[in-house]
Amino acid sequence: MTKTLTTLLPFSVDPIEFAGKRVLVTGGTKGMGEAIARRLAAGGASVATTARSPLPEGQSPALFVQADISVAEGSKHLVSRVLDAFGGIDILINNVGGSSAPAGGFAALTDALWEQDLNANLLAPVRLDRAFLPGMIERGHGVIIHVSSIQRRLPLHEATLAYAAAKAALTTYSKGLSKEVGPKGVRVNTIAPGFIETTAATALIDRLAQQTGTDAQGARQALMASLGGIPIGRPGKPEEVAELAAFLASDRAASIHGAEYVIDGGTVPVV
Repeated sequence: MTKTLTTLLPFSVDPIEFAGKRVLVTGGTKGMGEAIARRLAAGGASVATTARSPLPEGQSPALFVQADISVAEGSKHLVSRVLDAFGGIDILINNVGGSSAPAGGFAALTDALWEQDLNANLLAPVRLDRAFLPGMIERGHGVIIHVSSIQRRLPLHEATLAYAAAKAALTTYSKGLSKEVGPKGVRVNTIAPGFIETTAATALIDRLAQQTGTDAQGARQALMASLGGIPIGRPGKPEEVAELAAFLASDRAASIHGAEYVIDGGTVPVV
């Protein structure tokens, strides 16, 4: 997946665990998506990734499709390219998501911003599931993982309320979908990350440090405090999310279905 694949993986990996598996990771060129794509490729999978921006230098997935899947035409383009290249998908990781809504609470969220967040965080996975599920059902096997967020349980109102609502809808949709397709051989699960220190998160920490006149550690601590604290004392790492995704996608998790796995260092304060 990258030039320095083995050195970037903190865990031992079975290089043939996913041999013969065709995988699509959306948002697969940065952050958690890139780590998931790298992890599955290290396990022998043929991995396709997609993103709105060009493929970063040094990454070499089996297939890369530049597309904006928050719009229907972008999803159609991606599906067409993947089916042409792979013929179908065995594992679909719906990782793409996020929000660019401004601060200001509910009053700042226009209809256009609500639609943008619902399209990116809910409808993009729905469209791809609808496209790739028929093939999985026909073959009698497949895995779908939706990447949600702990904000579906701990929504932050200042700038990400629409994002949180969309992720809550994604988790509910995922559960309902699992009941329909589980008997047909397709497993569906959800991962709900908390504060994961991706490249984007690190950039945010650096900006906050500059704005507040503190250092990166101080800005990181302030961010953690805004979430109510992280009991393990640090944000998660993209590779840790990737390892969870790899487990859930593997035959090791053959009886795990219709579940949500929180990976947040203990941030959510309730059972």
